[in-house]
Amino acid sequence: MPIPTDAQLHEQAQALGGRLRAARDHLVTAESCTGGWIAKCLTDIAGSSDWFDCGLVVYSYEAKQGLLGVHPQTLEEHGAVSRETAIEMVSGALVHSGASVAVAVTGIAGPGGGSADKPVGTVWIAWKRRGGYARAQAFHFDGDREAVRRQTVGQALAGIAELLA
Repeated sequence: MPIPTDAQLHEQAQALGGRLRAARDHLVTAESCTGGWIAKCLTDIAGSSDWFDCGLVVYSYEAKQGLLGVHPQTLEEHGAVSRETAIEMVSGALVHSGASVAVAVTGIAGPGGGSADKPVGTVWIAWKRRGGYARAQAFHFDGDREAVRRQTVGQALAGIAELLA
């Protein structure tokens, strides 16, 4: 998968903003490995206050639990980088915001922190519309920390667009 450039991410975010505005939807982000990069891309768009509700950066287990309502058992049994955690993150983002659409990301951007089961580049992204079911997908990105994070942002934005389609 090609690594998106800043210009490509900006173009994705701008198109997404137009779709959110037209649908009168508001978006919330819950980000771990991207550290707020998705929210930054979206709020770089002039007028984003019309459709961007808030962004939460939740690195620690405590933040995931306290701000998003991720269950301690989920983190203990499956770990922070898992389908289960991503789904609880995206659902919690909607519960704790006024948004109608959410995206959540959790992954291992590297260079350390990987394991045989979850190597560096493993990322779970989840998307959900208020009142709907969450969809989560695992990705295995190549490259250094920045490349993994950049690809995660691109896929997160693409998934929001699919959700709105």
